[in-house]
Amino acid sequence: MHADRTNRLALTLFGLVVLLAGAFALTASLGGFGNAYARRDLLANQAAGYVSAHSGWFWWAAAGVCLLLALLALRWIIALLLSTDRAGDITITRGSAHGTTIMHPTAVTGAVSREIETYHGADSARARALGDSAGPELVVTVTAARSADLAALRHRIETEALTHARYALGKPDMPIQLDINVSNRTPERVT
Repeated sequence: MHADRTNRLALTLFGLVVLLAGAFALTASLGGFGNAYARRDLLANQAAGYVSAHSGWFWWAAAGVCLLLALLALRWIIALLLSTDRAGDITITRGSAHGTTIMHPTAVTGAVSREIETYHGADSARARALGDSAGPELVVTVTAARSADLAALRHRIETEALTHARYALGKPDMPIQLDINVSNRTPERVT
């Protein structure tokens, strides 16, 4: 699963647990479960009694669980800070006699973006190379003008710019994700 989706899911679940705990505590303190329950002490319950009776080993176990949670949180933070889905330098081999070429991904993505931006109907374009450098995937996002013929623009992008990228990298079966958005800008009137 992609790191962003995992983070959103984990933070959503954590937020729901905290929200439910807060709603329960607020309802209990306002007498939602009866006045007797609202007036009870926070630690006057069976759980507090159990902890008190087994305090010799309970706090060591609690410390172990907290340490495990801290290590998991540290692992999560390190994964967020150090992981990237961006492709590294792309190696292009055209056979043993021709040698090897190393291409930086921004050279390909920049060329694809600039080419698409010259097409009629394309306001802007952005490309990213993701995944393994030996088998990268290209993600292209194009913002089209409201007046653009989207089918013609898509066809031109697929048959020209994306074909050029595949050919330049020597990867005719390279996966490419193409997203075309329509601009929210209203066209300027020339007077």
